[in-house]
Amino acid sequence: MKIKYIYTILFFFVLSITSCEKMLDVDLQGEYTNNTFYQTKEHAIFAINSTYQIAAFTSTANNLWVFGDVASDDAVKGGNSGDLSDITYINDFNVNSDNGQIESIWKHYYEGIIRANNVISYVPAIEMDENLKQQIIGEAKFLRAYYYFHLVNIFGEIPLKIEAVNNVEGLNVPVAFVEKIYNQIEKDLSEAASVLPIAYSNLETGRATKGATLGLLAKVYLFQQKWSLALESANAVEQLGYTLMPIYGNNFNVGYKNNSEVIFKIQHLENQVPILGSYLNQYFSPKPTGYSFNAPTQNFIDEFEVTASGVVDPRLDYTVGRDGKKWVNGENFNPAWSVTGFLQRKHVQPTSETPIGDGNLNYAFMRFSEILLIQAEALNELGRASEALIPLNRVRKRARECYFYDTELENSGTVPNLLLVDINNTDNSFLRSTIRHERRVELGFEFHRFYDLMRYGKNIAEQALNTTNFIYEQHRYFPIPQSEIDSNTKIN
Repeated sequence: MKIKYIYTILFFFVLSITSCEKMLDVDLQGEYTNNTFYQTKEHAIFAINSTYQIAAFTSTANNLWVFGDVASDDAVKGGNSGDLSDITYINDFNVNSDNGQIESIWKHYYEGIIRANNVISYVPAIEMDENLKQQIIGEAKFLRAYYYFHLVNIFGEIPLKIEAVNNVEGLNVPVAFVEKIYNQIEKDLSEAASVLPIAYSNLETGRATKGATLGLLAKVYLFQQKWSLALESANAVEQLGYTLMPIYGNNFNVGYKNNSEVIFKIQHLENQVPILGSYLNQYFSPKPTGYSFNAPTQNFIDEFEVTASGVVDPRLDYTVGRDGKKWVNGENFNPAWSVTGFLQRKHVQPTSETPIGDGNLNYAFMRFSEILLIQAEALNELGRASEALIPLNRVRKRARECYFYDTELENSGTVPNLLLVDINNTDNSFLRSTIRHERRVELGFEFHRFYDLMRYGKNIAEQALNTTNFIYEQHRYFPIPQSEIDSNTKIN
């Protein structure tokens, strides 16, 4: 089965058996019911494919970039002031429960959870190959964990829905403590890791693997400061054989979509009906054909290291378009394209590759470089600072050696003197700050920064967001959407 079928077969009839906030107060009805749909292997595959579809950026409802980047110190909304004005309130931490952006991601990711719940509940009864059945259930548990990971980091205490719903009353679920949400995520990922394969054939690329499951589990442990478990899971991922790409920028090049560094990438395809391409390509492209959203801040630019002779960390120009450099089409970058003078480029393709609005780039949720940084952070927090230097310096080494491997960089063919030198200082506090710096520049505009700031705690978060209205106690989590409060009778 070619990868495009993971997203091409969206099966609108599946929606007739999934719960939604607007359903009537009757048992679910439709052309397909739970009794007539989950009958065959093909039905199981159709259902898991539709669960993956929620993670793709084929719909503007998947606005993860707003909460990962714009809410952080890395970016502002950008674009015209009147476009998607609800994002401005998020940017400024002036958010009410009726904000359209929080409602979009809430409904969208809970739809993914509902689809995953249906797979987990109904596929076990299907007569089919047992190994394939367990794999599909494992994929659904991974995806449910993925959606809950984002929702718990954005909203905090939320309803924990883990059962298939066949009537309206099943939608009424009280909020659970953050710890309970994380416990369920850990359970899902641990069970998925025991059944998912290390790799798939090329025709199945894009499905959740053992590496993706263990990688997300390592991140989940890290976010809870379970340092030993985070290190154990990250080490298990490394043992599966992932490697860093020699050229950092190739991780965001369509010619290297699913490379050796990929732990988990959300797949996109251009020129499909229905559309399976990424809308991020249009949202982040310069005006007038694009919208110039998610504009990098000067604060983000200043985070990158520069030598005394003016040579910059090459990850800056792989990540950001700026004055004096070439844009993705080869033309000179025009600072007037953006309200900040910068545009991010990790999700933008040349027009020669794909039309605006139908991007062919995958979204890299997790790369092997993040696994190395998880190792470094966990080791440092465990008091093993000298060991933490090893994975940290691997990430820095790859970055500086891009000058050696990438012939398109100025002064390529040699590594610039004193650029991104190895870290040798083992002071715990110094190394903690250095690892946080490295996460910011390595993972910039991959929608992780706000989550990191929040887990770093009040002082770091308020210092980073001091140009906004941010107060940690008030804004650590965004409010549950009013539509959920109105429809879910068990939310106080």
